Amino acid sequence: MINFNGIITDKPEFSAHNRGMLYGDAVFETVRYSSGKISFWEDHYFRLMASMRILRMEIPMNFTLELLEIELLKTIDASDLNNKSASVRLTVTRNAGGKYLPEDNNVSFYAFASELNDPFFIMNEANYEVDLYKDHYLNADLLSTLKTANKLIHVTGSIFAKENNLANCLLINTNKSIAEALNGNLFLVKDNHIKTPPLTEGCLRGIIRKQLIDILEKIDTYTFEEAPISPFELQKADELFITNSIMGIQPITKYRKKVYTNLVAKNLLGKLNAKARLG
Repeated sequence: MINFNGIITDKPEFSAHNRGMLYGDAVFETVRYSSGKISFWEDHYFRLMASMRILRMEIPMNFTLELLEIELLKTIDASDLNNKSASVRLTVTRNAGGKYLPEDNNVSFYAFASELNDPFFIMNEANYEVDLYKDHYLNADLLSTLKTANKLIHVTGSIFAKENNLANCLLINTNKSIAEALNGNLFLVKDNHIKTPPLTEGCLRGIIRKQLIDILEKIDTYTFEEAPISPFELQKADELFITNSIMGIQPITKYRKKVYTNLVAKNLLGKLNAKARLG
């Protein structure tokens, strides 16, 4: 079932002139629902509002934190997922009209839900090999930090990963640094030091990235910094892991000839699950 502008339907009336389809003129959030609530919903909401402002979309007066949460919960209910765990995608598109220059800055939204197997973040310890994706570079700019409907680098990179029997790829930015993985933010561990690329490198303004930074700034076990990651650092690292709102933390097991441990990722996953239950 699809929630289209607050109406639950299995046949949404999408226009052939939908600007999200024609120009990628849309933003989205993918949230995790478990134990009757949406994890880190407030952070997702404010990221969505910030993205809409940056793209100069007109934000409706009724697009409040409470209203959009109700609409997402309505979507979950319509999909019979109330008592289960679910992934819910909320997409906001600028209304049809115009070419590159919109005729209307007002927006529409639609949402749909899919069932998840686990009620909390689980450590996946299966082999997870990655490599660099070098066919295209990610721009080190503000637009790259947004979850827009334009994700062609991530799409072509995912095809490249499948063709080469890789679990994922790491994206290089126009500064020739590592910006992120195809589906999340990258963290690097060396000894007791952890770092992740800053937003100025063009990485996604990730919600789980934000939660982990908050966790790391409150514990003395590790030192932490936001700093560019060079491709040369990957083979010197003790651990690499990827974060996103659905899987939580995914350890990388291998990059080329380098094999990694996952002890820090395991430790942080426990703290992340605790934060999700409280948040």
